[in-house]
Amino acid sequence: MIHRAFPRAVTALVVAVVLSASLPGRGGAQEARRRWERMCQIRAEKFDLVLPGAMAANDVDMWIVVMREGLLDPLWDALGRGYVGDWAYYVFSRGEGRVHRAALGVGGYMLEECGVYDRVGAADELRGLVEERDPLRIGINVAESIGGADGLSHTSYLHLREVLGPIYAERLVSAERLVSDFRSTRVATEIAAFAEAGEMSREIAERAFSNEVITPGVTTLEDVAWWMWDRLLARGLDSSFDMPSVYVTGPEGIVATSTDRIIQRGDLLMVDWGVGFLDFYTDMKRVAYVLREGEREAPPGIRHAFERALEVRDVMKASIKVAPTARAALDATWTAIEAAGFNRVEFNRPSADPDVTDVVIGPHSVGNWGHGLGPSLAFFNPTRLTYELRPGTLISVELFAYTAVPEWGGAKARIPLEDDAVVTARGVEWLYPANSRILIIK
Repeated sequence: MIHRAFPRAVTALVVAVVLSASLPGRGGAQEARRRWERMCQIRAEKFDLVLPGAMAANDVDMWIVVMREGLLDPLWDALGRGYVGDWAYYVFSRGEGRVHRAALGVGGYMLEECGVYDRVGAADELRGLVEERDPLRIGINVAESIGGADGLSHTSYLHLREVLGPIYAERLVSAERLVSDFRSTRVATEIAAFAEAGEMSREIAERAFSNEVITPGVTTLEDVAWWMWDRLLARGLDSSFDMPSVYVTGPEGIVATSTDRIIQRGDLLMVDWGVGFLDFYTDMKRVAYVLREGEREAPPGIRHAFERALEVRDVMKASIKVAPTARAALDATWTAIEAAGFNRVEFNRPSADPDVTDVVIGPHSVGNWGHGLGPSLAFFNPTRLTYELRPGTLISVELFAYTAVPEWGGAKARIPLEDDAVVTARGVEWLYPANSRILIIK
């Protein structure tokens, strides 16, 4: 009798706990509300502390972000979300030390309760607001180099010109640099949130490369990648990189990436991925080795290759400083790397010299996308190499080091390192513990 009643008591207790956690006013965790409140705080500080300077520096008197139902701008989250039923506009106007903010044609609890807009009105109020403010230069989200600043469709552009009329239509200018400055100039609450996202990325990646997830001879690369996605779903997170890149590197280079290839003993594994949390997206890598029978650590050649990569990163971290342009910071970094005895090469084109470690670096902007919108030291962001590298810039310290491995017949192992950091007046500072070891899978 007692044995049969016990499960019912446990069941009743579980149901009570679940209900108390989900019903309003019953002590629920309300994680969604906490995240919304943090986004509101970030938004308020960005509008108060960053936007006035960004608009002034780029000589933009008014910034209009156009959206319509089913066609949201990439900045929708950053500007406050809200329900867009037809045409909608977020309008920012420079004043004396403050930016006036209006949300027209967009509303709802999350936007309005946040309290960061001075005016919430109808879409047909746009022209009157523009005439009232009479801006000389009106920034719009059209951009040649930055996708996150290029959210205005051609149809929306034509619509905006028609709504504004011929006089103000001729005052439209690109807000590309304004968007970059607004997004990449960080307040303290942003840096704290991004660091939290980085720690989540690290934890999930390092668990993925362990015997918790991997059984040699059984687990496939895609099994690991799907396990990582399941962790994102379970924790209400996202990613800007689609499937995590879980891959095997050998003497011939990359063998397979996130496929049904079974992980074997002796494999050298890498993962490249990032987590999305509170409109922030990380970008990081980890390295693991699967022990062969009788091994207790990775072979000496692989350990040496990893140590050489760490040496390159130490030079990078010590060399990247605040600079007039990201290009100037990149040039200084390369000078230091070459002075330390490393050989500069093109991506995935290592030299045949077994006595040198070849290096490629790509420290790029991060933050609101895996590859961010701010100043970048990466060869694949030529426009943003011309932007000032300021304190508070979030960057991914990324490199590839190619070192000869005797156990691979002298073939060079490509060791990738990548972790996220913030540039400060003191230099580069990590936002969570950076990769310092080869993870071991038994």
